[in-house]
Amino acid sequence: MRLAAFGLAALLSTVAVTTATAQSQPSPQTDGAWTPPRSALSSAMPTFEEDTALKAAVAAETRPAADRARDAARHPYEALTFWGLTPGMTVVEIEPGGASWWRHILEPYAAATGGRYVGVNRPLESMGVEAGSADFILVARAFHNWSRDGRTQPYLKAFYAALKPGGVLAVEQHRSAEGLNVADVASTGYVPESYVIHEAQNAGFVLEARSELNANSKDDHDHPFGVWTLPPVRQSQARDGSGALTPDQRAAFDAIGESDRMTLRFRKPE
Repeated sequence: MRLAAFGLAALLSTVAVTTATAQSQPSPQTDGAWTPPRSALSSAMPTFEEDTALKAAVAAETRPAADRARDAARHPYEALTFWGLTPGMTVVEIEPGGASWWRHILEPYAAATGGRYVGVNRPLESMGVEAGSADFILVARAFHNWSRDGRTQPYLKAFYAALKPGGVLAVEQHRSAEGLNVADVASTGYVPESYVIHEAQNAGFVLEARSELNANSKDDHDHPFGVWTLPPVRQSQARDGSGALTPDQRAAFDAIGESDRMTLRFRKPE
């Protein structure tokens, strides 16, 4: 069965980006970073084959219940379809963390389709695969950490070297408002979308498409404990116990839901 291009485009609220646009001059708003103007974007989307193995991996009861409860906020099937995951790929997840939210989908999916899953916590020591052999690299919610200690460019260059020509770099990241300096907002867990695009392009990647799949208009990005104020972390007081939220404040932040996030697909040129 195939999903119609228009239907999937509407589902993902996706815009594809032309190569010419990806090479435009940066805006001065965010330390040389930029976001392509909407007027330069196309709504055209390819037709994707429905992936029953991926649906099964997402729906599997072997996934932790807490993970499955977050599917409505993180849209795993739609996001992985947008990023271009297909059966048999060598998939590398960067810094999967203790919760391993994506791993619980990607690892069984790779095993079921003849692919390979590799979790990598220290990319500069090893990418876990031979150079030029990875099909798909996923980075979820990490750029705010890397930007604070100079890891962004070294990591992106390691990802570029690990990917095959034509390989995909998939990004999900908490998104701040545009026009802000990344150094001023990274400690809150958010970074501007233009920063991620700029850094990936500097490493050689081409921005192929953007999606508003994980956008959240309720998130004003201004919370007492940064993005961690929101679900699923739900931090409600400072580490020293000060600044505790009232029950009404806690309920208001819970009502926002998970963060406003960018969802980006980059590709290593052929």
